[in-house]
Amino acid sequence: MNETETHHIISRDDWKELGHDTSIKMTFEELENIRGLNDPISLADVKEIYVPLVQLINLFIQQYEKLQKEKTFFLEHRTETKPFVIGIAGSVAVGKSTTARLLTQMLASYFTDLSVEMITTDGFLYPNKVLKEKGIMNRKGFPESYDMKKLITFLSKVKIGETNITSPVYSHEVYDIIEGKTNVLHRPDILVVEGINVLQSPANEQIYISDFFDFSIYVDAEPEQIEKWYIERFGVLLETAFTDPNNYYYELAQKGPEAAFAHAHDVWKTINLENLKNFILPTRKRADLILHKSERHYIDKIMLKKY
Repeated sequence: MNETETHHIISRDDWKELGHDTSIKMTFEELENIRGLNDPISLADVKEIYVPLVQLINLFIQQYEKLQKEKTFFLEHRTETKPFVIGIAGSVAVGKSTTARLLTQMLASYFTDLSVEMITTDGFLYPNKVLKEKGIMNRKGFPESYDMKKLITFLSKVKIGETNITSPVYSHEVYDIIEGKTNVLHRPDILVVEGINVLQSPANEQIYISDFFDFSIYVDAEPEQIEKWYIERFGVLLETAFTDPNNYYYELAQKGPEAAFAHAHDVWKTINLENLKNFILPTRKRADLILHKSERHYIDKIMLKKY
């Protein structure tokens, strides 16, 4: 069964007509602070794609809150309000981080009486030391490279309403978990969880990450297009971040552009593309909503789950 059977396919022109709430706004300066590297998201995208999306999520939140109240009435006692959790999945370099940041800010602006926070599952990767001990450093980003028990425990604590929940911090500059540093989650009303693995069903796990989601989004594009974005982003980093001696890729950058780009193409082919085809892409049909991109990260169609 493919997405044409499980999802309504909506063109961008039809989708943008669904966004009637003019109170959801964003300035150019705010968008610039959110925009990811090599991701030319625009104010037109905010208006035409994300305003209707926020309104759709609002419908899901209203139903979620109604169910919580009805459960309270049924149990004849007060139950704790549970956070509404949104999962955002997709390939490396497809722009899911930008989508997560943008959606988080727009939800915070729309639901002014609710707290909205965001985390990325990068923090639940095993430290490089552990990956090397396991002999899977070349499988970083694959399902086995994540501490799934720690991630599931974290999300369990979120869902039962615990406060001051800590999670590890990952640095893309040093390409590793930062020892001794943590993020602290302060019992949000809405939590956005972004990561390539959030819709996957890891082997030998009785509980999946997606079990904790109340709404899920998959950011999609053709693999050939994503590869182009990955190489373009690598080129920008080669001229900027990779010039920092503390950056993980500094030594590679010193070998010159030819060697560096050869490495990037190899990483895409042997790691990122394999991970995409075997583990990430198969999860697409599980998403409640799919944002499909064409050239220059242009969202040309939206797929909304039928059931």
